[in-house]
Parts: sequence; structure tokens; C-alpha cells
Amino acid sequence: LRARPASAAVLVPLCSVRGVPALLYTLRSSRLTGRHKGDVSFPGGKCDPADQDVVHTALRETQEELGLAVPEEHVWGLLRPVYDPQKATVVPVLAGVGPLDPQSLRPNSEEVDEVFALPLAHLLQTQNQGYTHFCQRGHFRYTLPVFLHGPHRVWGLTAVITEFALQLLAPGTYQPRLAGLSYPGAEGLAHPQQPLVSPCQASSTSGLNKGL
Repeated sequence: LRARPASAAVLVPLCSVRGVPALLYTLRSSRLTGRHKGDVSFPGGKCDPADQDVVHTALRETQEELGLAVPEEHVWGLLRPVYDPQKATVVPVLAGVGPLDPQSLRPNSEEVDEVFALPLAHLLQTQNQGYTHFCQRGHFRYTLPVFLHGPHRVWGLTAVITEFALQLLAPGTYQPRLAGLSYPGAEGLAHPQQPLVSPCQASSTSGLNKGL
């Protein structure tokens, strides 16, 4: 998988903040162009021809965005690839970055507005988990997980990657809440304990509907 061609790679940094296991996120700069400016994301970006593979892409982008040098030996492995709306392959790279104070990082202000961490315990609490229905012209397209009640809402492909990471890091504890799991790469994930209500008409205190 590491040797397969991909469009982009992101680093999923597992860190310890004041002794508490957490995942590290960035808030993309509002000055960027494109539809994802101002969104929560993991550090990462497009593969460069000079990169050896997706691991090197993720590590290089993390260094450029956050000034955080992660040794290759701290990489644990690759998570399941995901696909953006343009069908580009994005490979998540899971790494342990050790004890970290997000406020001590000096992110590149051209790319990142903020760096923050969410404890695994927060992400694993069901009251912080929800879903987003994506619709186009009134018709259901797909449903994605969303993680709530942190400094910023984690949604989109970043939420999908977070879900993959939680299933690996907390097997048997984290269970996806969605029945259909209709985003790319969702095959084989566990089914939820509650059914999904009618797409495009659902409303939930922990969920959102989003029209495209």
C-alpha cells in the first residue's frame, strides 16, 4: 500500500497532551483558496514527485505546516485510503509523536490558522459523535461521521480518517453509529446499534444535514 500511487497523504498524529492521549488537528488557513479553507484537517497535502512515497509526503507536509519533525521510525503504519469528491486518493499515515504542547508549535500562518488536540476520551464519548447527510438537489448522496463539542467541528474526510484511527486505537470501544456507512472505504466496518433515519430529511442534536 505504501508503494501505490496516491494524490495526497496526511499525518494522523497520536500525541500525549499533559499525559492524556490525543489526536492533533489543524485548522486550515482562511486565506487559502478552495472550498476547504477554514476546515479542520490533519497535516498533509499533495504528493510531490520528489517524495519517496506517501509516508515521506505526510512527514514533509507536517514539517512544512507545523514545524514538527516526525522521525520515520515513529510511523506506525497506514490507515485505509479515502477519496475526495474528485476521486483523488488520500492516504492517512498514523504516527506516534509523543508528549506535545500544541501551543508550543509554530505553524505556517499561510497554511494553518490554529493547532489543537482532541483527547481520545473526548472522541470516544457518544455525545460527541454525530453524522452529516450530504444531499444534492434534494437527493441523498452519502453520510459522513462528525465529531462535536471540541474547539472546532471535525467533519468530512478528516472525520472519516478519525473514525478509522479510533477503530484501530480503541477496538471494541469505538463503534460507528451509522447504518449504511456510505462514504468510500467504509466496507467492512461494524454496523451501529441504532438505524439511520431517512436521508436528507433527518435532524439530530448530534447531526447535521448539508446540501451540496
